[in-house]
Amino acid sequence: MKRLPVLRPRALPRPSVALAWTVLVLLVLAAAFPGLFTGKSPIEIDAATALRGPGPGHWFGTDQLGRDQFARVVHGARPSLLVGLGSIAFAVVAGALYGLASALLGRTADRVLMGINDIVLALPQLLLALLALAILGSGQLNVMVAIALAFLPGYARLVRAEALVVRNSGYVETAVTLGQGPFTRAFRHVLPNALGPLLVLASTGFGMSLISVSALSFLGFGARPPTPEWGVMLSEGRGLLQTAWWLGVFPGAAITLTVVAVTVAGRAAQARFTRRTAG
Repeated sequence: MKRLPVLRPRALPRPSVALAWTVLVLLVLAAAFPGLFTGKSPIEIDAATALRGPGPGHWFGTDQLGRDQFARVVHGARPSLLVGLGSIAFAVVAGALYGLASALLGRTADRVLMGINDIVLALPQLLLALLALAILGSGQLNVMVAIALAFLPGYARLVRAEALVVRNSGYVETAVTLGQGPFTRAFRHVLPNALGPLLVLASTGFGMSLISVSALSFLGFGARPPTPEWGVMLSEGRGLLQTAWWLGVFPGAAITLTVVAVTVAGRAAQARFTRRTAG
């Protein structure tokens, strides 16, 4: 008698991973629909309530202009996440194209392109972003481009390594035999197989991108007051931390919580991808 296969239930995610995804969902909702969490304006000034501590009327207190800090933290999710996501998306696309060009254009081009890439990769990412901003100037769009340029070399090297492996595989050699051109092979066979590890690395790199966005806004290169952005909020409250601790604690906690949640979710995705490819 033929035995029926045993159906094993799918393993539930660890509590830390489930909590991380819950935090990320709440952050996305806050960025897309801040009105779900607060009805107060993040830029409305009320001098009568200036520097009021956390309490029922103002859960995160108020700043030196009487603006509600909870509303500013909630509304600050949108510019912080958008610039962080935009910079990573730009870095992934540009890095993928750069890595493909290095792997597929021949040995001489590979040496030149990877030589330049390794020189840039040796520089600290924040320093590289500052150098780019010295040329481009300040502003959220320029911050996005500067951070993307700082992260691009790592993604380019990863795609190049994956492309070199895939380039020598059997199905790519078959495509060559069938007469497919280099660009067709690159985008139909090489790039799709390199996207898995690239996207996993990008998910963990988003946390570092968010830190860079907040750091550059703190230094005055990104969003400008009164825009409710987490780095801007830290910059505005740095001179009052001894008397109004909540001005730094809550936006700093938002940055930390986001980075931790992204890192935990990204590492879980990386472990799952590794198990899938190994199996």
